[in-house]
Amino acid sequence: MLKLSRKTLLALEAVIDIAFNARPEPVQAKEITARQGVPQRYLEQVMQQLVRAGVLKGVRGPRGGYRLAKERRRITVGEVVRVAESIEDEDGENATPRSDLGSRIVTPLILSLQDEVMARLDAISIEDLCARARDAGVDCGGMTADFTI
Repeated sequence: MLKLSRKTLLALEAVIDIAFNARPEPVQAKEITARQGVPQRYLEQVMQQLVRAGVLKGVRGPRGGYRLAKERRRITVGEVVRVAESIEDEDGENATPRSDLGSRIVTPLILSLQDEVMARLDAISIEDLCARARDAGVDCGGMTADFTI
């Protein structure tokens, strides 16, 4: 069963939250933590990685916060997952196969499955998830324009 890490789920939720709520002011981390129920310190690490990767734009100042760095339709779920999973890779250890069977059979199988999953995630945009949330009646705040320059 495919399981996404807590940081990956948080990254996706935060990006979708920002897609819904960043107008005209950026979304502050404390607003996201209030809606998503996570500690702000935990969220900040994820948000900084998303800014470094060009998914989000950080806005400084008293009314600062986060905005999407590009249009919702141009940000894929796969892109957000890769950023969040890179945080996990830095924090944890990678399992390395210890046998010929593991390195020549099991690892290539898992890698090919991961490639298939990521290809599917790359085909889904944040806009698609916003539409799903809207259709499901999920209360994510207001949603008007989708990108600010």
